[in-house]
Formats: sequence, C-alpha cells, structure tokens
Amino acid sequence: MRKRIQQLPEGQTFGYDDLRIAKEDYTTAAKVLERLQKEGLIKKVSKGVFYKPEQTVFGELKPDYGELLRPYLFENGKRVAYETGTSLYNRLGLTTQMAFRIKIASRGKRVNINRENLKADAVKSYAEVTDINWETLGLLDAFKDIKKIPDCSVGEAINRLRAIVKELNEKQTASLLKYALKYPPRVRALVGAILENLGSKAQGIEKLKDSLNPLTIIKLGVKESELPTKSNWYIE
Repeated sequence: MRKRIQQLPEGQTFGYDDLRIAKEDYTTAAKVLERLQKEGLIKKVSKGVFYKPEQTVFGELKPDYGELLRPYLFENGKRVAYETGTSLYNRLGLTTQMAFRIKIASRGKRVNINRENLKADAVKSYAEVTDINWETLGLLDAFKDIKKIPDCSVGEAINRLRAIVKELNEKQTASLLKYALKYPPRVRALVGAILENLGSKAQGIEKLKDSLNPLTIIKLGVKESELPTKSNWYIE
C-alpha cells in the first residue's frame, strides 16, 4: 500500500478502489492508512478518501475542486456520475452565476455531499454514465433546463448552445443525437432545430424528428429570429 501511494501524484485524491484493495481487506487497510496519516504521508479528505499533500514554498496545498469531487464521480476507476446544473452551465458559458450547491447526476448512484467546501445534491441521469458519454449528457441537460438557467434568456441560451453544437465533430454530433432520444420532447426538438439551423446532414436527425408528436407544441417563447427552424420542430 505504501508503495502504491508513493506512486500517486501529490494532490490527487484516492480511495480503497484506487489502491486495489479487496473489500475483505478493508479493516486491515484502514489500520495501515491510519498509520500513514500519523506519519504525514497522507491526509484524510472524508471517509475512505485521502490525498498526498503537496508541499510548496508557500506551504502545503490541499487538493483542488476537481480532485475533491473525483472520488464521488468514479467507481473502480470507471466514471459513474458527472456534475450538472448551474455550476456546469457556468462552465459552458450559459450563465455567470455560481452554485452554492452543485448537482451530481448518476443513473444508479445517489451522490449527496455536505462538506465544508463541497456540497452536492443527487439527480438521476437519463442514461448510464460512462467515460465516453458524460459530456454529451451534461450538454443535453442544458437543453433540458433551458428555461431555468439563471441570468440567461431562452434566446441567449439558444445562441450559446448553437455555438457549442457547431464546434462538435462528427462523432460528438452522433452521440448528441443518440442520447437526445432518451430526453424529453423539448430537448429532442431543440437539438434537431439547432442542427437543422446549422445545416447539419448528420444521420439521426430524421429519427429525432419522427420521435416527436406533431400534435404536441413545445412552448419555449422562442422568436423566429433566434431559431428560424423552430416551426419545423413544433416549437413556439
């Protein structure tokens, strides 16, 4: 265990899974980790989460925000959750507001955190979260919450989302179309309308349109100047 910990970068958080410790050995491992804490080799962040302190000329550095959050987003080295809500929309350039409490989305894991500088509420993701799709799911969450994004009108959000979608490569666009089908109609309609507005010929757009009920009008208060293709996707 000592050798494995010494190989880890300073400032990186880790838990029992990262050290490849079997569950039947947790009790013994806990005693070893307690001894390593007393030696100052590692420090505890929360139950089962530790880090190697980084020493600088200005003193000891604590793990950054991303590292504090990392143990809650992964299991056995695989991503099972992602950050969503206002804090994500801030990073996407949709709002300047910061979130006092963040949201963690996962399909099967409920992540609630209530620490001094890290507070989070659990929300259910629309698909199983993986290393490949988590960014796509976060972007689709922004489409879903388009009317709830703080300090951002629907029109402003559409402009920003259109700019983001425009920069997606072919593989990323295919992922967007694939997972949009798992989201509510307003998401499917907005994704389709924006892609059509951008002149995209990506496979899957027609499938997205066929998934919508033409008798159901999606009321978002969007102007035609903001989204010229809105009527093709039953958006008002």
